[in-house]
Amino acid sequence: MHQAALAVIVLALAVAAPWLGSSYLTGVFTLCLIYAIWAMGWDFFTGLSGRENFGYQLFIGAGAYASAWLDTNFGVSPWIGLAVAVAVAIAFGLLIGFPTLRLKGPYFALATLAAAVIIQHLLVILWEYTGGEEGINGLTPLLLDPVPFYYLTLGTALACGVLLVALARSRWGLLLRAIRGDEASCQAAGINITFYKIAALVISAACAGLGGALYASYQMQVSPQMMSVMMLIAVISMAYIGGLGSIYGAAGGAVVLTLLGETLRSAGEYRLLVYSLLLIAVIFFLRNGLIAPLWRRLGGQREVAP
Repeated sequence: MHQAALAVIVLALAVAAPWLGSSYLTGVFTLCLIYAIWAMGWDFFTGLSGRENFGYQLFIGAGAYASAWLDTNFGVSPWIGLAVAVAVAIAFGLLIGFPTLRLKGPYFALATLAAAVIIQHLLVILWEYTGGEEGINGLTPLLLDPVPFYYLTLGTALACGVLLVALARSRWGLLLRAIRGDEASCQAAGINITFYKIAALVISAACAGLGGALYASYQMQVSPQMMSVMMLIAVISMAYIGGLGSIYGAAGGAVVLTLLGETLRSAGEYRLLVYSLLLIAVIFFLRNGLIAPLWRRLGGQREVAP
């Protein structure tokens, strides 16, 4: 049932692009898909391992800046920039994961947040190379036509989602859930918990970097705001509202919140208030999120807490 529903959703998204009638709407749905990649990546690590990554925006910005810097300074094709963005994000994942994933309690979350804040400030300090507050502008787009770019983003989001769901349902994903449930017992059983957590963080970072490069090409510029706490809050809100621990739920939450944000664009900063109230309501009254329970019911599964 899930496969049939997924096929219908993907087909609807694929057919919708030529009928949206404007480049603005095509851009909005492209943005939905980019946020879906980010939300799925964040949810994959946090939902399976139970460790909150508050530095996820660092991987997003690292991928975006790597692609943009190579483009503007060396004329490297943005297609090559996609691969470089993933590699750089993975490198940051390893660099941050090894020293921080051994920390207990909230210290991992605080350490990753501190790393992201430090890198964001370095982008401003090293303005000769990064463009400072203004960032890097005038990037070469991957595709000039918004419709093909939409299809590229749709295919990328679908591929990421299928891969992440397959990993989450594999023996590897079961081990991560076991580590989340009782880390001490898993370690006593001889499971290399550090390896599995770092591997999950690296995969999550790869999704973030890939989405960051796509976003840079979509906007044709990057700025330190991509590493801001507001970016982190947006991604976390999408994952929680969709349903923590559910890859498809995170993707659905990204689409819902992005469309809601565009609808409330005229409200200015009050959009953040709506986001906050919606997130608080979901955390208190709908612990499994909005999208994940519907998806489970569609497949005839019983609703379970994340």
